[in-house]
Amino acid sequence: MKILVTDPIADAGLDRLREAGFEVETAYEAEGEALHSAIHDAVGLVVRSGTEVTPELLGAAPELVIVGRAGIGVDNIDIDAATEHGVIVANAPEGNVRAAAEHTVAMTFAAARSIPQAHARLKTGTWAKGEFLGTELDDKTLGIVGLGRVGQEVARRFGPLGMDLLAYDPYIGADRADALGAELADLDAVLERADVATVHTPLTPETEGMIGETELSKLDDGYLINCARGGVVDEHALAAAVEDGVLNGAALDVFAEEPLADDSPLLDADNVIVTPHLGASTEAAQENVATSTADQIVAAVNDEPVMNALNAPSIDASAFPRVEPYIGLAETAGRIAMELFDAHIEEAHVEYAGDIAAEEIDIVTASALKGMFRQLEPQVNAVNAPSLAEERGIDVVESKATQAEDFQSLVTVTVANGSGEISVSGTQFTGGDPRIVRIDGYRVDAIPHGHMLVARNYDHPGVIGFIGTVLGDSGINIAGMYNGRETIGGEALTVYSLDDEPSTDIIETLEDDERIIQAQYLSLNDE
Repeated sequence: MKILVTDPIADAGLDRLREAGFEVETAYEAEGEALHSAIHDAVGLVVRSGTEVTPELLGAAPELVIVGRAGIGVDNIDIDAATEHGVIVANAPEGNVRAAAEHTVAMTFAAARSIPQAHARLKTGTWAKGEFLGTELDDKTLGIVGLGRVGQEVARRFGPLGMDLLAYDPYIGADRADALGAELADLDAVLERADVATVHTPLTPETEGMIGETELSKLDDGYLINCARGGVVDEHALAAAVEDGVLNGAALDVFAEEPLADDSPLLDADNVIVTPHLGASTEAAQENVATSTADQIVAAVNDEPVMNALNAPSIDASAFPRVEPYIGLAETAGRIAMELFDAHIEEAHVEYAGDIAAEEIDIVTASALKGMFRQLEPQVNAVNAPSLAEERGIDVVESKATQAEDFQSLVTVTVANGSGEISVSGTQFTGGDPRIVRIDGYRVDAIPHGHMLVARNYDHPGVIGFIGTVLGDSGINIAGMYNGRETIGGEALTVYSLDDEPSTDIIETLEDDERIIQAQYLSLNDE
């Protein structure tokens, strides 16, 4: 299987992919048709910021399982299109966090003490000691715009340096901010009170241009630092604010367009420090993001959880062994329920009872939906199954119960519409032995793979013998049989595990018998 790498990453990442048995192809200069041709048979794609992952590129990659971004930002990847194609998008947010935080600290001190400017003057032979009056950061206020991973690392570094920490982040709780020694406030308050404002938000439609002329005016006599993503700060407004003396200075490592254009007003502003996107440019950071991305590629192709998936359920590695047995079981339960229901569904209910209810179960629910849509959408997987449910107007409901009657853990998938429903329940026996234990309320004990025949019949003498005779006369061996009934003489449901697939003629022969209400064949093989 091939992994295509279209932007340079550290050799450690490439080596890890090769050690996992993949063919690694690098195509750093490929564009257009050449890129489409290269990705055609790839199961994984590794990019940085240089490759645009468009709907057209995804459409040219029928085998693609995952796009791994060797870094944090994913604004060059169309995540919605990837989800539609069932392709996981994962980044490596931890690998360069420390490097980005340290670069932020360096840029802040450089701006506050005019270090690059003084250096440049001295290099030209001018001892300009009296021309640079710096700002001490001790007892000043740092405004952190975005208290995510990098923002938190920045807080941990500046707090001990004697700075008061103020933060804006609508997605973080006060408890987390308190633990970092930071006070939460709205954006205007942060900018008005800060002596230095540092930006650590992703570039999204909500954050694009978030800090413009009006916002910069609130940071009067302060410094603006951006080592996050270009486009969050209005660069023309920032250059003007520094030139006009509204701000004392600024430092940027990222820009709306990269490389930075020669006519950018930032280059003409003396008190604006610029670096060419160096935030992640340390040897350790480059190796970390490369190996982290490689690990996620390997996990995705091997149907294991992807820790930093952005458009698919993910799970902590320590919890995965407890959840893994129920992923396939939920998928099978969803397949059985959907095929037995054989009608338009309006609601899918996935219920967790017992020990499994205490676990992270998003990935299990997605697998149940994958099983439900398997016959309808050939390309369905755990990535796009939730969006398929939304597109089809199907309400997906999860519920949990701490107790599971008769079982340590139980997963039940129910499909329903206004006129009826079907439920299928599964569990894991000791030793990793999966079982379907209830179908439509009938207690059974069925092995969830291979060929399965589900017969609804009246509980009359000779019915099971009749079914066995019809199958035997056709040369089909019964590997196992599991019978459940409501009452003596009432309706019953019997599940037969078969060695071979029964023909349509066999099904019709069974249903022609007045004692048999319905006979349905289910293939649970993985073809």
